[in-house]
Amino acid sequence: MSRRHETSDPAQTEALAAELAAALGPGDVVLVEGELGAGKTTFVRGACRALGIDGIVTSPTFTIGQRYEATVPVSHLDLYRVVDIGSEDPDLLADYIAPDRIAFVEWPEKAVATIAALSRLAARVVIEHAGGDRRVVTIEP
Repeated sequence: MSRRHETSDPAQTEALAAELAAALGPGDVVLVEGELGAGKTTFVRGACRALGIDGIVTSPTFTIGQRYEATVPVSHLDLYRVVDIGSEDPDLLADYIAPDRIAFVEWPEKAVATIAALSRLAARVVIEHAGGDRRVVTIEP
């Protein structure tokens, strides 16, 4: 059953992500969807903080992904610039999505089948603008 939340600032969006992160374990993947500027990276940053990542968490738009080391390693992927995952190196996602790490994938619709074959989908998060800093965040298991 999906849960719908409203947040009024980035800190609340990060706190909501931290709650989700508390239930994640190695091998879990979270799909994070929303239009440009919706707050996807803000959400991932909140989850990373809860998982013990202290460094800077930014969108990996130009590098496909970032890997962060913590008790459970974390990957953060951004597939916005990927046109056709089938034409990319087959191991491109396998470098980031693995049984020993938690992964967050922005713009996952470009590779849902590939992601599902590599991992256990733990949740789908959809973030929508609601005016100003307000967001509607829907979390589906």
